Amino acid sequence: MLLNVAAYHFTPLDDADALAATLRTAAEAGDVRGTILVAPEGVNLFLAGDETAIDAVLAVLHDDARFAGLDVKRSWSCAQPFGRLKVKRKPEIITFRRDGTTPFDRRAPAVDPPTLARWIAQGTDDDGRRLVLLDTRNREEFDYGTFGGAMTLPIDNFTDLPAALAPHRDELADATVVSFCTGGIRCEKAALWLHDDGMQNVLQLDGGILGYFEQVGGFGYDGHCFVFDGRVALDPQLKPVVDAAA
Repeated sequence: MLLNVAAYHFTPLDDADALAATLRTAAEAGDVRGTILVAPEGVNLFLAGDETAIDAVLAVLHDDARFAGLDVKRSWSCAQPFGRLKVKRKPEIITFRRDGTTPFDRRAPAVDPPTLARWIAQGTDDDGRRLVLLDTRNREEFDYGTFGGAMTLPIDNFTDLPAALAPHRDELADATVVSFCTGGIRCEKAALWLHDDGMQNVLQLDGGILGYFEQVGGFGYDGHCFVFDGRVALDPQLKPVVDAAA
């Protein structure tokens, strides 16, 4: 079995090029494949390989104080879901093109998976406000599955989200809106931007769908979660729906 990991961390980097090179060296040494994105705002990675080799790559980050608190989501597959290793130096680790949305020293309010599961069961938050789940992913992703009754928007790119949501903002004014995405990184920016833009009722789901699956399972979720590799999608037990080894 191969270990699959997904992780991101926002932190100012003045040595992004050097860090990208160090991570590449560590990954190549263990034949780790996947994608490593490095930008002045942090790191975002999706990798698969032997567990020892993956841990060696993660050790580069764990040994760097700037990445304290790095949250790594782990799952397993029978075969390598990535064709090769790609290490990219980018302007952003998740492209949103909105100033002031990188959560260095602040982030939008969040809700943890067990609390969200309770709210889904209740149909309201703990103050009795109606609950709306906002899917910030694109149409290809949510076609594989999403939370039951979630608001989905006909977008193809994350940068389209603010404009696509704009016509719906008035109807959401009396609700507690919980934004979610695959692993949480998009909502770090989207929820912060919406909060700063006047939607004080927006929360982000900590850890995204994969974090919810890990802590809660599939309660309230319909279908599978699309992932960006050869596994295609994961079920609520974090097992591949389509495994390259099958």
